[in-house]
Order: sequence, then C-alpha cells, then structure tokens
Amino acid sequence: MSKVIKVPTALVSGPGQQSALMLDGCSVIEQCIHSMKAKGTMYLEEHLLLIVLEGTVTLTYGKQQYALGKNDMILLKKAISVQYDKVGNPDNDNIYDSLMFSLKDDLLKTFLASSEVKVPKIEGEIKTAVYPMNECLVAFAHSLKPYFYDDSIVHPGQLRLKIMELLYDVAECNRNMFLQILQLHQPVRADIRHVVELHYASPVSLLELAYLSGRSLSSFKRDFQMVYNTSPASWIREKRLEKAKDMLETTLMSVSDICYTLGFENVSHFSRIFKQYHGQAPSIFRS
Repeated sequence: MSKVIKVPTALVSGPGQQSALMLDGCSVIEQCIHSMKAKGTMYLEEHLLLIVLEGTVTLTYGKQQYALGKNDMILLKKAISVQYDKVGNPDNDNIYDSLMFSLKDDLLKTFLASSEVKVPKIEGEIKTAVYPMNECLVAFAHSLKPYFYDDSIVHPGQLRLKIMELLYDVAECNRNMFLQILQLHQPVRADIRHVVELHYASPVSLLELAYLSGRSLSSFKRDFQMVYNTSPASWIREKRLEKAKDMLETTLMSVSDICYTLGFENVSHFSRIFKQYHGQAPSIFRS
C-alpha cells in the first residue's frame, strides 16, 4: 500500500495493532506494527526519531537513502518529506515494528535547560545517519510497549519523563546523534541553494525553509534575494509549477494528489495558476 501522510498527525496504516501516546493534544510517541509491505511518503511536522525493532525500512530524502534494520535508529528534522518502504521480518511472521518519537521544540528546550548532560561545542553540521542502539535504548523502547496495550491512562507528566529518559539514553548511546539534537534546537546555517533545491517540491512554508537554513525569516528572504535575484515565494511557485507539469507527464498521480504533494493550497487555485503559467489546464494531461 502507498499513501501520503503527515507525522505526527497521522500514522502509517496496517492490519496490525497501532496506537499513539498523546501529549497536549498531539501524539508524541507512535507505534507502527503490521505484517504487510508499506510504501508511501510522510511529511514531518515535528522532528522525528525513528526506532526500528523488527523488520527493515528504507527512507529516501532528496538524493539520500537510509536503510534501517532491527535495533537501528535515525533522527530526521521537521518540515521535510521522506519516502518510506517498510518490509517485515520473514523469519518472524513478516512483522514490521517501529516506534516514532516526535521531538517538539519545547521538549528539547526543557531537556537542554534541565539536564546535567555536558553540552559540547558544535563545529560544522552533523549529517543525518543511521546508528545502532545500545542495550539501554533497546530496553527503553520495549519498556514502552505496555503503554500501547494497557487501558490505563498515561499521564502527561509521565510522558514528558519518558521523552526526557529517551534523550538521556541517546546522549549516552551516540555522540553524533546527540549533536544532531542540539542542532535541532539551534540550527546551523546551511547553504540557501542546497536548502531550497532540496525542499521546494515539499509542502513546506517559507518560515520552515528559513528554519532549515538556520536563519530568521527576514534573513532568509534577504539572502535568497541576493542569490536568486527574485523573491523566494515567486521562485518556489514557478519551480513547483514546472515540477507539477513533469509529474503530470511522467506519473499516474491525480491532479489533486500532485497539487497537495507540492504544497498548493487547493485544487482550484493550483489549476488557475497552472493554466496561467503553462497555457493549459492540468486536467488536459489527464483527459
């Protein structure tokens, strides 16, 4: 099965049991268990720490591809689109089992302000990578399982402590991933060209692009203008319209799916500006 979802507001569906633990009206820990292959795209609305407990998943982000197996983990920044391909373990009834932790900015701020973990100096950007979990992290992940099956209420304070415990364990398990977490709180300045070329075809806002580049919105707009000699809104709109035409010509996706995948507000608005730019309505490509 293939679909486009938003994380953490939606989960990957499957025939097995699946649930989420909620904090302040938003899911912060999500469990995904199923016995079917699953393909699709997820748009991350919060920073995501993905832990695989059984099976494998391949993630594609831009030109990068990451393969995770049992007891592997990866940390992904918010405001990006990631393609996923999940496969269960053939030696264990084809089960795929993972946990997804949404690392909200306020939780990261609380952890960094209250923890006794020594904060190292960051020199240069720490790239996304797949890391193995140590025994403490594996045990922590499995300790959460009863919360998804028990009918008792999980208290907000309890969940906050669990997220703090997770961050402590990550800090002890892997230095590079801990540095990634620090960068989530204080983004390192990135090249404008790299950021916008990688993300323009995702449903990402200018504010989120500014965050990904390590700039304020005003600084992002100023630096963008210097590089491209046009406003980011105009440049992104034209690039998305060119991408939309290419997708209409080379894929079987519907007009509405292409519209929302590329971040346009609604189909009527998309169709109108598409016709203005290309001289034909997008529906012509599907007639």
